[in-house]
Parts: sequence; C-alpha cells; structure tokens
Amino acid sequence: MAATLAPPRAAERPGRPRGGHRLFAIVLLLAAALRVLVMLGYDTARLYWYDSFTYLDTAVHLRPQGAFHPAGYPWFLWALRPFESVELIAAAQHAMGLGTGVLIYVLLRRRSLPGWGAALAAAPVLFDPAFVRLEHAVLSDTLVIFLVTAALAVLMWRAEPSARAAAAAGLLLAFAGLTRTAAVPLIGLAALYVLLRRGWWRRAAAGAGALAVAGALPLLVYAGWYAQHHGRFALSGSDGVALWARTMTFADCSVIRPTREQAALCPNGVDLDAASEYVWDPRASLNRLPGDRFSHNDLARSFALRAIAAQPLDYLSEVVKDTSLAFTWEPVAHPARMAPSTTFPRGSWPLPEEHALVGKVRQEYDPDIRGMCSVEPYASILAAYPYPWFLHGTLFGVLLLLGGAGAAARPRPVLLPWSFAVFLLVAPVAALDFDHRYVLPAIPAACVAAALAVPPLLRLAYRVAGPGRTTLRV
Repeated sequence: MAATLAPPRAAERPGRPRGGHRLFAIVLLLAAALRVLVMLGYDTARLYWYDSFTYLDTAVHLRPQGAFHPAGYPWFLWALRPFESVELIAAAQHAMGLGTGVLIYVLLRRRSLPGWGAALAAAPVLFDPAFVRLEHAVLSDTLVIFLVTAALAVLMWRAEPSARAAAAAGLLLAFAGLTRTAAVPLIGLAALYVLLRRGWWRRAAAGAGALAVAGALPLLVYAGWYAQHHGRFALSGSDGVALWARTMTFADCSVIRPTREQAALCPNGVDLDAASEYVWDPRASLNRLPGDRFSHNDLARSFALRAIAAQPLDYLSEVVKDTSLAFTWEPVAHPARMAPSTTFPRGSWPLPEEHALVGKVRQEYDPDIRGMCSVEPYASILAAYPYPWFLHGTLFGVLLLLGGAGAAARPRPVLLPWSFAVFLLVAPVAALDFDHRYVLPAIPAACVAAALAVPPLLRLAYRVAGPGRTTLRV
C-alpha cells in the first residue's frame, strides 16, 4: 500500500486554529491534578534559606535589597501579604505554572499548529517535576518564566506586532528583569525583533521604540529608587561579585596583570568545584577583604573585566563547559554538594531557627511559617511519579538544535523564541555559574521555537526531496 507525502502547510501566519481543544483540556486537567497532589503532599510551601526569607522580608518593608535580589518578586509577595499565608503563595504560583502552559498552547494554536503539537510543546512546563517543585517554593523562578512567556505571546500574537502590543511586551520584560536581572537584555532582543519585522519601516521603528521605552522606564525608576537607598544607580549590588566569581575558575594573574588594588582579588590557591562557590567560601580572596563582600562590588567588576579581556578564550571555554551541563541525560551535581533531584522528595526540611530573620519574617509576614514536611499517602504517590523521558537534558539540546535549524531555514516565526531560549540558558552561566534552576526559564521559549521550526523544516525537506520522491511505502 502506498501513501503520498503532501507538502506541509505553513504555520507562520497567525490565524484561526484548526480543530478542537479536547486533548489539551485533558492535558491541563492532569497537570492541575498533579499540582493539587503537590499541595496535599507537602504541609506548607518550601522555604529556602536564605533566598526565601530575604524575599519575604523585602516584601514587608518594600525597599530594594542591596545585593542579589531586585524587588520584582517581593512586590508579588507584598500583594499577597494581607492573607498571611505562604501556602497561598504556592497556590498562586501553581496557577502561574498552568498559565504558562496555556500561553504556550494558545500561541502555537494561533500560529496554526495542530492541537496535539501545541499540547506536546506545553508538556514540559506542565509535567516536569522541576517546574512544579519551584512553583511550590518561595522563589522568583515561576514569576520570571510566566512574565517572559507572556511577553513572547504578546509579541508573536500577530504577524506584525502593533505599537501597543510592543509596549505591553516591553513592560512584561521589564518586570521580568526586575524579578531577575538576567532577563533585562531580553528587552533589546525583543526591540530588535520588532524593528526587523517586514513591513513599513516607520511602523516597525515606532513599535521598537514603544517597546524600548516601556521596557526602560520601569528599570530607570527602580534604579533611581535603588540609588536612594544604596547610593548607586543600579538594579542590584552583586553583578561585579558574580562576574569575579566566574573568573576564579580560570584567572591567571601573571597574564591578567591587575592593578595593585585589584591584585587582592587574585586566586589565592583555594580550589572549589564551581564558580558560584567563590562568592560564599570564607577562604576565597574576596571574602578575606575587610567589610562585606558586596561592598567590593565595583573592584570585583573591574578585576573580572580585566581578566576576561586578558583571557577571553579561557572565559569562553568555561562558559561552554558549564553550559554543556544542561544537556546531560541525567542531571549532574553542580556544585557537588547540591545533588539534583528528578522527582518529588519525601522527608522534612526544618528551618534554621537560630537565624533572627526567620523569627522576624514569621512575626511580620506569616505567623504559621514552619519547615516543610511531606504528607502521606500523597508523598508516596508523588515519589513514584516518573521523570518524563522527553524532559531529559539531552533532548532539551535537541529542542535547541531544532529551533536553531528552524531559525536558519525560516527565521521569521522562530528566531525570537529561539534567541530568548539561548540567551536565558547562557547568560546566567556567563555572569556567574551553571545551576539547574537557571535552565528552566529557557525551556518554554525553546519549546515554542522547536514547535514553530517543524513546519518550515518539513517544507524544506519536501522541496529537497522533490515531488517525484514523496511516495512512502507502508
């Protein structure tokens, strides 16, 4: 029996989706059931020392935190403060996780992908235990992922984004950047995308300008607010320290030739297994200087930039090596003391009650704050939940390669989500270090790019094969 392979229909122009949504409704219901099971399987939200408590404390006092964390996520926590419940924070973030899956699905259906293809692209966000665990923790990751995905959906909803849509996307990306500073450069990528769209150049320039202005204004206002509290016009006070730590895995001061002041930050013989460990290890040269480590942020930045300029290939080699950890079949512990988990753990996680900040946050945000415990029988059901095979790191690499090939073959629909995915994957490694948590924001954009890449790649394959070679024997 013979079957003829017809040329695939293009899926570049937004249009009315074909077919129903019954399959995705079932997928979404299962994803919601998984999150209900997580809420039942743990007696409270996961609180990480020190990040969670810093976020909650900032939410109470609404001032920019001086070191790593900008105030975007604390604003979200502040909005939920009247309810005095970290469990509500987790529930809201689970809803955001479902919302991210819905955004991926509706965007791809808008781009005329079939329902099964759009549902498959949304599956990693909906079913990967790593996403669901983060939704259940008081951490900023889920909010960043939702905001970036929403910005993509707004920009790509129409073939030619209007100035209003571009401005909305700029605001979403600005708030993503105020939640995690690594997202700030996405504003530039998005503005370039709007500017290079085919169409009348004045409309494109107006859209790119609207996006840039809408994205820049919140950042400038926040930087001014930060300057009032910390005397420095910036979004955070740790960029130099982070970049210095990145250089500690390769820096050679005989090549760098630092100034006398910078020489105090040279490697001092301490050999750690991950760049980020140099920020906190008391033996590292930065932490042997007088005062708080972040008070040396400007000096650390000047040393790091000098090191990168003197040893650019060594820097690139370290970035490539650490980025490659995202593509291993089984997650690799990095640093070694932080063993990654691919499923839902059982046990109890007490709070460090000896730290004053724990009691302070308990008194000011939620009087019932406590360490998290797993709850039976739900925890045993979650522990048996298999890690979906298509979410392994090697297949994430395949998604990126597929998106890259699609961007090369037909850049118009694929290039923006693919460039977002690559940047969100590489930027944290280039600025500090690899972390499995930092890979997750890149996955939704990679899924969108890969899904949009399939039609142009199939069409290209059809043209290469030629109409006379499209008969398949089955």
